[in-house]
Amino acid sequence: MYENSIELAENKLLLLHIIKSVTIPISNTQLTDIVLENSFINYFTLQQYISELVSTDFLKYVEVDAKKNLELTTKGENVLALFKDRISSQKLTQINNYIASKIEMLKKEFSITADYTLANNDSFIVNLKAIENESILLDLKVNVVSKKQAIDICSKWKSNPTSIYNKIINSLIDEN
Repeated sequence: MYENSIELAENKLLLLHIIKSVTIPISNTQLTDIVLENSFINYFTLQQYISELVSTDFLKYVEVDAKKNLELTTKGENVLALFKDRISSQKLTQINNYIASKIEMLKKEFSITADYTLANNDSFIVNLKAIENESILLDLKVNVVSKKQAIDICSKWKSNPTSIYNKIINSLIDEN
């Protein structure tokens, strides 16, 4: 029982550390990917821990663009500061290396979004958004006639947002 309590505390502290290290609110799915790719906790236990950390106000959900993301609370930061030394140095090193290698991808997922919704008359509204340092660079809504077009636009935006953004801006400010 005592060993299980130590492991439970370490795992919850590890989750707090991961969210603090990422520095941006992340989705439950992103956190799950990080934990499962590193084989720290199984899926069902992880979801239970997240729920418990939210109910004890160590983590909270924040809504960003109609999506729920996890964020560390002040209470969670305080607990992590007090007990971080209870996380094994091996796990800390492993997770810090992993996050360092994936942080740009996580930030891109957070700052570049593309989705579509069904509109009237069987058309689709595609919403493309780029955010940098909490400032909206671009928020574009386009009406297209097919789901395939909507999917293609979303895919192209996600794969090359910088080039597309530059083309839009240049075409709007070009004086020729």
